[in-house]
Amino acid sequence: MVIPPPTRAPAITKFLKPYILKMHFTNNFVSAQVIHTPTATVTCSASSQEKLLRPSMESTRDVAAAAKIGKLLGERLLFKGIPSVSVSMSRDQKYHGKVKAVIDSLRDAGVKLL
Repeated sequence: MVIPPPTRAPAITKFLKPYILKMHFTNNFVSAQVIHTPTATVTCSASSQEKLLRPSMESTRDVAAAAKIGKLLGERLLFKGIPSVSVSMSRDQKYHGKVKAVIDSLRDAGVKLL
C-alpha cells in the first residue's frame, strides 16, 4: 500500500519556497537532493554513491566530488524545468569547503539560488 505524502494547508504553502536544496556529507560520500516542499517529495537528487559516477571520480568525498555532484544536480534540475532553488543548510554547515563547492557548481550550471 502506498501512503500519499502529507498535504499542507494552502495558507502555509503560499509562503513556503517551492524547492529546497538539502546537502549531506559523510566521511565517504557526498549527496544532495532537492525537495518539493508543498508535496514533501524528493524532486531530484545526486550522490557520489551512484555507480555511473564512481569510475570518473578520483575520490568520492572531497571538494572535487562535491563540485561534480553540484554540476550533475544542476543539469538534472534544468532538464526537469526547475530554474531556481532555495538553499537549506543545517546549523553546523558553513558556506565553506564542500558546501561552497556544491552551491557554486549549481550556480555555474545555471540554477538560480533564492
